[in-house]
Amino acid sequence: MTKISTVFKKFPRTFWIANSMELFERWAWYGMFAVLALYLTLSRDTGALGFTQSQKGNMMGTVTAILYFLPLFTGALADRFGYKRMLLIAFVILSSSYLLMGSVKSYAAVYGAFLLVALGAAIFKPIVSATVAKTTDETTSSIGFGIFYMIVNIGGFVGPIFSSKLRHIYGWRIVFIMAASAIAVNILLALFFYKEPDRVKNTDSFWHSVKKSLINIFKALADMKLTVFLIIMIGFWTMFNQLFYTLPNFIEQWVDTHMIYQWLAGISPELARVVGTKDGTIAPEMMVNLDAGFIILFQILISSLVMRFKPVNAIISGIVVVSIGIGLAFATSNGFYVILGIFIFAIGEMASSPKFTEYIGRIAPKNKEALYMGTSFLPVAVGNYLAGIFSGPVYQSMSDKITLLEHEVAKRGLQIPAISKNFTQNDYLKRAAELMHTDQHGLTQMLWNTYHPYRIWVIFSTIGVITIIALFLYNKFVLGRAEKSNA
Repeated sequence: MTKISTVFKKFPRTFWIANSMELFERWAWYGMFAVLALYLTLSRDTGALGFTQSQKGNMMGTVTAILYFLPLFTGALADRFGYKRMLLIAFVILSSSYLLMGSVKSYAAVYGAFLLVALGAAIFKPIVSATVAKTTDETTSSIGFGIFYMIVNIGGFVGPIFSSKLRHIYGWRIVFIMAASAIAVNILLALFFYKEPDRVKNTDSFWHSVKKSLINIFKALADMKLTVFLIIMIGFWTMFNQLFYTLPNFIEQWVDTHMIYQWLAGISPELARVVGTKDGTIAPEMMVNLDAGFIILFQILISSLVMRFKPVNAIISGIVVVSIGIGLAFATSNGFYVILGIFIFAIGEMASSPKFTEYIGRIAPKNKEALYMGTSFLPVAVGNYLAGIFSGPVYQSMSDKITLLEHEVAKRGLQIPAISKNFTQNDYLKRAAELMHTDQHGLTQMLWNTYHPYRIWVIFSTIGVITIIALFLYNKFVLGRAEKSNA
């Protein structure tokens, strides 16, 4: 304990300020992102936007991919113009674009505002990581980055809880006001408390720095051992992101969460009121947010269990578990089984995600660790883009409740107006239930039994299985040959 307290005393104030900014930035991002799939697609009469699943998938996938791709270049801005200046620019962009995103309603306008959010986040990401790196040394970096990743998960856990409770009381716009307010705190932290860490100032022009970044990226990707691994890991991130892109919609449309509310009410009516909604249900984002909660509780335990594994073996084992968890979460309409699926998913995530970063660091040649680590964003970016496709057109054709109901209405020859600004999704659902002489529960059950929307679990888990097989072959043939040649 004395040793840990001694390490804590070595961290300068800027280290803690950087972690505080990370906390509020993650609070803002996940507070918005955890409910974004619902905000984009739910019925207009709830205050949401009523876009199609395909529109949602295109927006979330493309913009988030851009967010994870841009840090390969935005780090050059901070090196050229200074960390503090670029932090302030990032936070001004973020706070204003969050407010804009919650104010506009057209698809193009929301898309544009979300792009600005991505730009601000992409400027912020490399700066805060670099600050943590520059305010730690060999004796403090392990604990320092452990604190940093813990802060990421705390922000990612707290943000959705606040946005979920606030949106059910005050409406959707409060989610974006909350995000902008969290970033406003960061503006104050950066302006009055953040101190520029010691660094070698880059006197190159921005475009020259970008050119050097591209050259360095291609140099790193010339290592086929790295490139093949990054390509394979695209599959993991494509599957992983369904937790945020698709599961909230699936829970909203198909999963019975009344039973969970009633179970909680049997334990404590007050607990049920805190966790649930006034309708006696559990909001989808609260269920998805259990993933971050499980990570906060069990990450150290899982990390200690897999620490003896070789990184690739740990990654393979983790993806096996993630594939089982994501499959179970989408294979049932029983809320308790969905929670079990999320728990299994979280165990696999805890085993695989940290090892992903560790492995890239291990295979990097000496003095090229930072260069190789920079490429780790590439599979995340591509995985987000592909996740948008599976969450958009694929989900819409296989599992979207509105699309399946439209098929059923056409098959029965029923006359119902098309969904529009004046005739919402909820109007369509209500009219369809009336014409089919059932209630909303009966309508959902009929569609579930007729069209089997849960079959999408096969696609998501298959992505995981293909990734596992590819990693097994990579471990056997690519790494195996490399080890033999070095012997």
